[in-house]
Amino acid sequence: MILSIINQKGGVGKTTTVLNLGVFLGLKGKKILLIDSDPQSNLTYGLGYMPKDIKTSIYDVYINKSNIQSAIVHTKNTNVDLVPSSLDLAGAEIELINAISRETILKKNLNSISENYDFIIIDCPPSLGLLTINALVAVEKIIIPVQTEYFALEGLGQLIKIINLVKNSINNKLEIGGVLLTMADQRTNLSKDVEKEVRNYFGDIVFNTIIPRNIKLSEAPSRGMSIYEYAKQSPGAISYEKLSEEFIQKFCKNDKLTRPNLMSKTYEQ
Repeated sequence: MILSIINQKGGVGKTTTVLNLGVFLGLKGKKILLIDSDPQSNLTYGLGYMPKDIKTSIYDVYINKSNIQSAIVHTKNTNVDLVPSSLDLAGAEIELINAISRETILKKNLNSISENYDFIIIDCPPSLGLLTINALVAVEKIIIPVQTEYFALEGLGQLIKIINLVKNSINNKLEIGGVLLTMADQRTNLSKDVEKEVRNYFGDIVFNTIIPRNIKLSEAPSRGMSIYEYAKQSPGAISYEKLSEEFIQKFCKNDKLTRPNLMSKTYEQ
């Protein structure tokens, strides 16, 4: 299954979710490919790679017509591969303007390797440009992270309009696979109010798992680590493991979890 994590609003936990969900799915026996399609390259950094040292990146796939297979690197994380980003990707939107079938470049590449993975997860930039459109065309489902703060639903109407446009014109299989509440502080009335509003708006596609606001989740990528490597007993790690289990139950209907919980019940702040 090919999915993208998307929200044009920045700072809502897209990259954190791609990184940590991917790592926990890998630990539970799923073969995972993560694609860093964001010029900021945070997913690439978070998995321990320096974009300047990357020989072939997603930029080369888009612009230089490189085969995506040549851009795949095998990470230190169990069952997790990566197509890294590079700083050159910042100019790709302009360079793609005159490209033939520019909206389907990623789709054509992923079709050639999709059978090698249980899940391919794309980290999208905080915009609705050509890189995001490529991700919408290539995937079956999208996951929308929503921060539990004021203006949480701001801009989602525009996102849904773009999703419907792509669905009706280029990718009729596209659908919202889930909405994930992130950066929650459930001690506050604000987080509770936003959760209620999101669940009322999106209904049962909202994941039961809620990702808490947790300093360890912010620190881990700066060390080039997932939350499992950096602080596996933290609330953030426990939440992402729960999300991975819910993810498997939701999208792998006939698949039973064969791995025990990876976390203890000890929590770190």
